Amino acid sequence: MLLKGKKALVTGGTSGIGRAIALAFVENGADVIIFGTNPQGAKESIEAMERVRCESGQKIGYDLVDVSDFSLVEKAIGKVLLSFGNVDILVNGAGITKDQFLLKMSEEDWDSVLRINLKSVFNTCHALVRSMMKARSGKIINISSIIGLTGNAMQGNYAASKAGMIGLTKSLAQELGRRNICVNCIAPGYIQTRMTDVLSEELKKSMLEKIPLGRLGIPEDVAKVALFLASD
Repeated sequence: MLLKGKKALVTGGTSGIGRAIALAFVENGADVIIFGTNPQGAKESIEAMERVRCESGQKIGYDLVDVSDFSLVEKAIGKVLLSFGNVDILVNGAGITKDQFLLKMSEEDWDSVLRINLKSVFNTCHALVRSMMKARSGKIINISSIIGLTGNAMQGNYAASKAGMIGLTKSLAQELGRRNICVNCIAPGYIQTRMTDVLSEELKKSMLEKIPLGRLGIPEDVAKVALFLASD
């Protein structure tokens, strides 16, 4: 019950790491709303959260939101604040990949990855920070990637978005720390999700050779780190 009485918003909570984080938060007593664009995934996440919640009074919800759209995020978070009263924890977990060599990468593939992976973080933080500052309390957790630190062939757009997230996290930490708002970033290595499931066996083997444990991480590994950062 590390988060009993806390209210959390998780973007990308309809699958993978985002869903695992939402579940961990609910298991520890938080009210949780997830944003996403996959209704079926949202249904599955809500059902999973209902199975693990600690108390019948815990609020659990989903809103169909394109987090790359500034005005839609402003409206959606406005509704969350009306329902919850405040948001104590924001997790930016929404992310996509559109891998391609730079010479073959389309402008749309570049723009869509930057919009969903990076601009979404600006959108959600911009909409929530004022209420956190008034409360002089809050936790913001951004899910980046090791690729944002190392780069990766065919992932220039993804690497740029995740590196940008790290820079934004560090800047916000400096802006908001004096208001008792903690801003942190998790940069996981290779995690077993739908994103990594589509990789070739050859590439997976190459990845595993670089991992001392000899296995991919799982979303629950990341969720435990997020739970720690969200807790007191």
